[in-house]
Parts: sequence; structure tokens; C-alpha cells
Amino acid sequence: MTTINLNELTLENVGQWPFPVKIGAVLVMSLLIIFLGYWLLVKSNFEQFDTLEAQEVTLKQDFETKQRQASNLQAYRNQLTLMNERFGAMLKQLPAKNEMPGLLEEISKTGTSTGLKFELFAPQKELEHDFYIELPIKIKVVGTYFQLALFLSRVAEMNRIVTLHEFSIEGVSLKDSKEISEDELVMTITAKIYRYRAQ
Repeated sequence: MTTINLNELTLENVGQWPFPVKIGAVLVMSLLIIFLGYWLLVKSNFEQFDTLEAQEVTLKQDFETKQRQASNLQAYRNQLTLMNERFGAMLKQLPAKNEMPGLLEEISKTGTSTGLKFELFAPQKELEHDFYIELPIKIKVVGTYFQLALFLSRVAEMNRIVTLHEFSIEGVSLKDSKEISEDELVMTITAKIYRYRAQ
């Protein structure tokens, strides 16, 4: 076996290089070309492929979601129409600002028509919320159990939204003695009426 002196190997005498050295040089050059070709040409394509593959999964999911929504589109439209109708009906139950005095008078007349005696009917300061304004009214009435129940029932049946809060019912103390009347009761309550807040 002959020894190879690397100092004697130059590019000018490539043809005289020993066969194993030629094979090694060809292998090194081939590997270098393959590595550079992969690094400069192929690697970016693989990265782009991975990105597109991930994008494909996302797009498929989006497509499936949109397809489900599209298949239910008519049902959503019907539901939206129904919600708009209900919202419109509820808005009609909220009086406009100029209707508030009439509503206060209607509550007062309802109490009087049931035979109640008003000791207090005091509208409070309006409270503003997102899309409506609330007007609390402090009410104190005297009457029988039946009259109180009839008043509450008629207020609940009004065509406007009226809510009742902070109930308190007590017996009426007779003026001359400390006895409590069994027939008459005093009801203290806060009624709240609402109106739409124009944006």
C-alpha cells in the first residue's frame, strides 16, 4: 500500500491523484453541493410547505365553521327577526318621557279606585342605566288586605313595565290607643317605572 502525501496533492495534478483520494474528493464535493443545494434551494420550500400545511388545517376549520353557520343562516335570520319583534314590543312597554306623568297618574288612580288611601306618593330622582331610565316612586297606602292585593294585581296588569320593590305591610295603629286595627293595613312599597333612553 502506498502512502499518500497530502502536500503533493494540488489542483494542477488532479489527474495523478491516487484513486481513493479522487473518490474522497468527489464524495466531499458531492456532499458539499447537496448541502448547499438543500440549504439554498430546498430548505425554504420545506419551511413554506410546513407553513402551508398548518394554514390548510386552520382554513379547513374555518370552512367547517362557516359551512355550519351558512347551513343555519335562515334559522339565525328567523331568530333575529323574532328577537327584533320582541325587543320592539318591550320598547313599546317603556313610556316616552312625555308619557311619564300620565303613568304616574294611572298608578295613583289605580290605588284610589281600589279604595286605598294614599299617605305618600313621592317620585324620586331618575336613575340612568345603559339603554333605559328608571324612576322609583315611594308609595305608602292604607287599606284592607283585599284592597292592597287588588291594587298590586292591577299594577301588574298595566300595559307598561312597572316593578314593585321593598314591600312592608303592617297593621294600622288606632289614634287614641295603642291597639292595632285588624281590618286596615299600611303598605310601604317602592314602585319603579322605566322609559327608553334615546341614544
